[in-house]
Amino acid sequence: MGHMSEDSTKERGASTAWWPKWEQELHEYIKACERCHKENRKHGKKYGLLQHIGEPKNPWETIKMNWVTGLVPGGKENFNDCLIIADSDRDPKFKSEFWTNLYDILHMKLEFSTDYYPQTDYLAEWMIQTMAAILRRFCAYVMGNKDHEGYTLDWVTLLPAVQLAYSTSQHSTTGKSPSLVEKGLNPLLTVDHLKKNLLIIHPTDKDLHYMWKKACDTAAKCIAEAKEYNKQRWDKSHMESDFKEGDQVLVSTRNFNNLKGPKKMRDSFVGLFTIIKLIGKKAVEFKLAEEFSRKHPVFPVSLVKPYFQTEEEKFPFRKNNATAPEMVEVEDSPGPVKKIIKARKIRLNSKDQRQYLVRFKNQTADQDKWLE
Repeated sequence: MGHMSEDSTKERGASTAWWPKWEQELHEYIKACERCHKENRKHGKKYGLLQHIGEPKNPWETIKMNWVTGLVPGGKENFNDCLIIADSDRDPKFKSEFWTNLYDILHMKLEFSTDYYPQTDYLAEWMIQTMAAILRRFCAYVMGNKDHEGYTLDWVTLLPAVQLAYSTSQHSTTGKSPSLVEKGLNPLLTVDHLKKNLLIIHPTDKDLHYMWKKACDTAAKCIAEAKEYNKQRWDKSHMESDFKEGDQVLVSTRNFNNLKGPKKMRDSFVGLFTIIKLIGKKAVEFKLAEEFSRKHPVFPVSLVKPYFQTEEEKFPFRKNNATAPEMVEVEDSPGPVKKIIKARKIRLNSKDQRQYLVRFKNQTADQDKWLE
């Protein structure tokens, strides 16, 4: 039996029937409606308060990485991707066994952002977006050897100029350039040599150390203040989730591109899924149904909402068709990598892909495996 909104249904019911606690039971009936679960969008505050990665106290204490892809092939090697050292992203390149085990060998802590939710902190995201925009503009507008569509083919040779320009530009968070924070001074540019009456300063070692220390302290303070400001703005429109292992939930279909039917007529949520693990405070992992098995099983809490089961004793005529997929055991990874034997480049889906032949600890040569 269908129904309108809760207020409309109460108004209609009040004029036709009455029984003890009818408003409470009507609320429970509508709250557990399966069709409403899947079709109604979430309103109000989203789940997930802003979580800080941690303010760095020294240069290169925390590095952040992301890929800028889809660039025009450039240079002798026809590069078309660029790695920006700025938040460990959930890119397949970083999630692969090769990268994971490589970080174990180097004793580096690798922290991922979540699929469909790349925000880790605003500082990293702005850095990535800024550098990506600069690179794409270089590809499109820089003078030089261009292809028939007008894109430059030598953007790779211009990367040092991009690095210098960004490193010597003032950052809005710290009020200083990255070069000044890291080294204590900015390198002289061509325009500096053209200035008349240029005052050349030769600081002593103590002066340089003091300048560097003050720049680092100021940068750390500015970063902490910027993060706190971002957190206050973010938390105004978000709330902390109270999900726990074993909860049954639905997931937003916003990033499900393979669903059948017209896009406008699709359900807003799909499920039912059972949470098997909490990933920090902002992500959950659950066993996906067979038709969604190719998707990554970790989702941000902002795309998840709780599922309310119908009480069969109260509403025996309602049947919910949503069921959670059965849990299955998954084989463990072969273990940490012992050594990388060789590399190769293969053609896969019309794209060049590099693979590495690795040997795992406590395994023989016949168990070597090619990894991306």
